[in-house]
Amino acid sequence: MKINNLGSMGVNPYKRSLEKSAQAAQKPQTKEDKVEISAKAIDLQQSNEITKARQEKVQVLKNQVENGTYTIDPKAIAKGLLDFYKK
Repeated sequence: MKINNLGSMGVNPYKRSLEKSAQAAQKPQTKEDKVEISAKAIDLQQSNEITKARQEKVQVLKNQVENGTYTIDPKAIAKGLLDFYKK
């Protein structure tokens, strides 16, 4: 029994890898950037408005303290403390 053409039979692995790299280079790059904002990020952006409102209140209180017009209601403070610790 005689077997001829042992081996790769005309297949060149280097040529195949060159062809693949050439095809990859020729493919148009269609990737696009995409940005998605999560619901939590949207909430954080909206909380910025709340922060601004708080800063305005703090500024008003600072002005009252500096001018000496800030008054304290001890009954309201005591009631708030009791309500807090009863929970």
